[in-house]
Amino acid sequence: MGNRGSRPFSSNRPDDSGRGGSDRPPPTTPPPRTHHTAASAGGDGPKPVWPRPAASIPRPLTPKVGRVLGRPMEDVRAFYTFGRELGRGQFGVTYLVTRKETGERLACKSIATRKLIHRDDIEDVRREVQIMHHLTGHRNIVELKAAYEDRHSVNLVMELCEGGELFDRIIAKGHYSERAAAALCREIVTVVHICHSMGVMHRDLKPENFLFLNKGEDSPLKATDFGLSVFFKSGEVFKDLVGSAYYVAPEVLRQNYGPEADIWSAGVILYILLSGVPPFWAENEQGIFDAVLRGHIDFSSDPWPSISSGAKELVKKMLRQDPNERLTAGQILNHPWIREDGEASDKPLDITVLTRMKQFRAMNKLKKVALKVIAENLSEEEIMGLKEMFRSMDTDNSGTITFEELKAGLPKLGTKISESEVRQLMEAADVDGNGAIDYIEFITATMHMNRVEKEDHLYKAFEYFDKDKSGYITVEELEQALRKYNMGDDKTIKEIIAEVDTDHDGKINYEEFAAMMRKDSPAIVPNRRFK
Repeated sequence: MGNRGSRPFSSNRPDDSGRGGSDRPPPTTPPPRTHHTAASAGGDGPKPVWPRPAASIPRPLTPKVGRVLGRPMEDVRAFYTFGRELGRGQFGVTYLVTRKETGERLACKSIATRKLIHRDDIEDVRREVQIMHHLTGHRNIVELKAAYEDRHSVNLVMELCEGGELFDRIIAKGHYSERAAAALCREIVTVVHICHSMGVMHRDLKPENFLFLNKGEDSPLKATDFGLSVFFKSGEVFKDLVGSAYYVAPEVLRQNYGPEADIWSAGVILYILLSGVPPFWAENEQGIFDAVLRGHIDFSSDPWPSISSGAKELVKKMLRQDPNERLTAGQILNHPWIREDGEASDKPLDITVLTRMKQFRAMNKLKKVALKVIAENLSEEEIMGLKEMFRSMDTDNSGTITFEELKAGLPKLGTKISESEVRQLMEAADVDGNGAIDYIEFITATMHMNRVEKEDHLYKAFEYFDKDKSGYITVEELEQALRKYNMGDDKTIKEIIAEVDTDHDGKINYEEFAAMMRKDSPAIVPNRRFK
């Protein structure tokens, strides 16, 4: 590593992907279990096996259900062509893949199911998929496009980031200018803000887990690898020892922590961006842990004397030993040193769920009912995160969210919202008009709009309206569907038909319906983690 003033970075990492295996825990703590990291080869799909009934008439089998995702197995190679290896980790391989239908280049992280020996390993992979679905759609989070399971592996098809790791750019640069460090820190803390407002704690923030979308200097930074992430509720305390040594918060080592631990990790990254060295360093893991617990931060060695007081102040406030004294992600994003324009912005921070509810409020009634049909057909993994949020707001466990519960629940996501705006959102999400938001209505109003990209989802929604299977939604069919939810009147129905019916034949075909649904949809230190 060299002495404290040198750059301790090395490219001699445990695997090509920078997501290497598990480190030993400190000897003073119980040995935590090893966690999967990056990926495994995608396998072929199941070969059909025919039973032999007495009459010798073959009958098709129900598709086998995967033990990890809990849904019918599918062969990822039926949809994607596999190319070169992008990275290798403890549990497998990440490949460059090309979607056969469109030619789109993506990444596929394949996790070998034979290596998922313990129930906890399976739960970890399942939760990783659920969390990636839950967070999808933000510019600073790698988007999960699809998840498949076959006999050999779970295959996560994701957005391809070709700009490399933040880790590698730090190695190349040594350290960043304050302006560049502030810009990167703003993106990293934005990820933390999004995660926390969506009820997710990352638990493994480090430069290796941030990828650049492209090789440009202004490339967006994308968070990846949510394998250690968990859902959390306000006030919940965690005790399992997870993370990566240089970035782990002191309260994690004491096994009594909450989401503030992510702020600490982001503060360590900011220190490294500015100085090129980690704030807590030793020759071995136990020494690093001891340094973290002592909490002494060096601001006297170069280049710190030449770094602004604003930058140092922010680092200190992110690395407070007491987690209750640390700034929140929202407070960091409003700190004078990190603000993009240097002045306080009146624009409220982007609260993902609130943004989605506002988008839902602006939709026409046909689209709202269609989204309800789609919501009813989503898989468990796609809606688990929103289910957790619904449960946290439904404080009396009635199965519905009242106006008072919504008014109390939205501020916990980290946003200020007026009572009149809460009422507007309540009225928009309450599709059936009964004065409360049920579970499916909540999912409908808060799911990310990339769900409508799936053709089978769209077709099921179209079929819901097209009762006579004519291939068209008629005025009468639309009227019947909307009146079921107390949403229909002659004026509304005529306005919807006029808006969607682009060929002016007085009815809506599938292409017109799909176009309406898709419109305006958003579309360092070599260091292993331990668990």
